Amino acid sequence: MAILMCRPEYFGIEYEINPWMNVAVEVNHVRAVEQWDALHSVYTELGESIALTSPQSGLPDMVFTANAAVVWRRRAVLSRFHHAERAGEERHWRGALEELDFVIHEMPADISFEGAGDALFVGDHLFQAWGFRTDLPAHSEVARFLDVESTSLQLVDPRFYHLDTCFCPLDDHSALIAPDAFAPESVELVRARVPRLLEVPREVAEGFACNAMPLRGRVISSTAVEAIRAPLADAGFEVVSLPVDEFMKSGGGVRCLSLPLDLGLD
Repeated sequence: MAILMCRPEYFGIEYEINPWMNVAVEVNHVRAVEQWDALHSVYTELGESIALTSPQSGLPDMVFTANAAVVWRRRAVLSRFHHAERAGEERHWRGALEELDFVIHEMPADISFEGAGDALFVGDHLFQAWGFRTDLPAHSEVARFLDVESTSLQLVDPRFYHLDTCFCPLDDHSALIAPDAFAPESVELVRARVPRLLEVPREVAEGFACNAMPLRGRVISSTAVEAIRAPLADAGFEVVSLPVDEFMKSGGGVRCLSLPLDLGLD
């Protein structure tokens, strides 16, 4: 599998668009680079290829490549960012994905959609979230272009502003979920679709444990994932925990820093 990443050359907190962000909080740039490099090293050690896109001055959140688009079988639906502060990223993501030979689809200008931050596959079924960054009408547009079945989930806690902060597919039949982040009926929709669901307590999810990447039987996540090491081991997964606290200052973790590019082609 290939993973799209972007070095944190310009990463910092220059605005506030989610409850985690505070412009008075400084990012330790040296430490952020070390944490990003550690994640990059884990991927390469596991034999994954990394596609790098160029960071851009004035776009500090480009490091969060998961928000670029949702991809499936060489098709990509580009993000239409909810906040103006990130809208400048869109043309760069289009260029990067076109260079990687994806067929591109753009969301209408009046509909917000934030890529794999709010759209995740369990097997070939797409779960999409709405409530904070992505508009509900985006879901049918995405499902139509990607030609997949989709389930819409409502997020209700602003600290879990993207789906990937509170939900993580582990394999074709398993996922992590932080139930407190969702409307109750949405949790029931997931339970009906995912045979093996590992529920994550709110305080663990607030440490970005669900913002994880499953690779080759491993779950790579923040250090908070240590709290659920035992149930993950019981389910057959090895845990790789990494410090990502510099990125958590901006509301992101391991999954936010990573966009898998080969979904649907395994």
